[in-house]
Amino acid sequence: MSIQYKIGEKDTRPWGDWEVLDVGAHYIVKRIRVMPGKKLSLQKHHFRAEHWIIGEGTATITLGNKEFEAPADTAVFIPIGEIHRIENKTASPIVFIEVQTGGILDESDIVRLEDQYGRS
Repeated sequence: MSIQYKIGEKDTRPWGDWEVLDVGAHYIVKRIRVMPGKKLSLQKHHFRAEHWIIGEGTATITLGNKEFEAPADTAVFIPIGEIHRIENKTASPIVFIEVQTGGILDESDIVRLEDQYGRS
């Protein structure tokens, strides 16, 4: 098990920001905010699954080859290796809770397939 996050760790990204709320032996909990008109990269992970719970706003979710709207109180499961993205097509921020589970839990386990901000 490899966990690199620490409670209280924060980062600002081109699409918004995140903060680590809790760290356990086999999980990480983050609060993530996506600003209006922004989206995360289309990505997948080799070592972790993710559970998203939309807390505020309505997200547009890409999961595999499907795209759907996810209003507040929606829960989404992203299995290890599944292509996914969250996008904010609205005028208000989206806030969601992400629970990561898996063998390696750090920022290095991101395979970006498409990124409007030029990141690889």
